[in-house]
Amino acid sequence: MTENRSVQQKSVRRRNRLAAVACFAAAVITAGVVGTQSATADGAARTAAPGTAAAAPGLGSTGLVQSEDFRRGPNPVGATVALDGRQGLSACSGEETMRGLTKDRATAYASVTWTFDTEGALNETAANAPTRAAADTWEKQLVALVQACQDEPAGHWYYGAAHTLTAPGGTARWYLSYNGDGVVSGGAAVLRSGTRVGVVELVDRSTGTPGRVEDLVGAALKRLSS
Repeated sequence: MTENRSVQQKSVRRRNRLAAVACFAAAVITAGVVGTQSATADGAARTAAPGTAAAAPGLGSTGLVQSEDFRRGPNPVGATVALDGRQGLSACSGEETMRGLTKDRATAYASVTWTFDTEGALNETAANAPTRAAADTWEKQLVALVQACQDEPAGHWYYGAAHTLTAPGGTARWYLSYNGDGVVSGGAAVLRSGTRVGVVELVDRSTGTPGRVEDLVGAALKRLSS
């Protein structure tokens, strides 16, 4: 009974996180935010021109997905950028943040939430580790978090099988996500480039999503490696 309750609570937290992503996207679109909002490490927000980025030692938001990376859609209308590591990692990870996962040991953090002119969003968060050994550990933890959502009760959304993408600057493990009816509704990936690690997640229910996920994972890996 205790185990079943724990599983149910875990699923509720994940569903709440996924719902929060959709609600945030709708709120930003309603507000008519266009361009990029950047933030300093202490959370003081400032507005930047579309496609520009705030810098951080060893890792800035230029290392994250940019507006021109959405070549196959969806159409981005706004972004919120932060450098404090406090954005939720993914719908699967519940309330876990990169700062929490790394125990505040990263030398820099960067995250972005892109919103579209349709329902959905793209969330990405990255960290720069002080050593490759630390990056190895964080990468394994991120993979374990994502893969925990591959086995879900019937009728719940879940991640599918893992795919591997290798590029000159790093590697990515990516997964399509499926809603309770088994329809593709986006995807997620764990990224690794040197001492940098990251998670990117796309919530997208439109046609052509599988190809979009793979394209955006490749773009995210290239940005992280730059």
